[in-house]
Amino acid sequence: MYTIKTLNAISPVGLAKLPANQFEIDNEAAAPQGILVRSADMHDTPLPDSLLAIARAGAGTNNIPVEDCTNKGIVVFNTPGANANAVAELVVGGQPQSGGRRELGADPQGPRHDCQGRGEGQKGVRRSRAAR
Repeated sequence: MYTIKTLNAISPVGLAKLPANQFEIDNEAAAPQGILVRSADMHDTPLPDSLLAIARAGAGTNNIPVEDCTNKGIVVFNTPGANANAVAELVVGGQPQSGGRRELGADPQGPRHDCQGRGEGQKGVRRSRAAR
């Protein structure tokens, strides 16, 4: 059985994916084999000798002391793109509210709600349409 310590609020839905007969979730564990972290800064956190892996729920590892972990043989990994659909939905959904390409002054036709020439936003729209 592996003991997993969480440093931030991790969704119970995600934690339920860890089989209960193999993993014990203990937020106060002194000697966990794994740590799940979202945004907590771990640079001043002592790394127990029992620690085998740190998983970042999100993109990047800037809040994890990767060099120290490497020297101690601790695996560090992250989950980039796990919320990509939610981000695309927020961007596309917020487009009408942002006023599109509206400039200060008067546009007799009102704000335009398109992503033409918007680069990354336009890519998100294409991905959203492809996912339908």
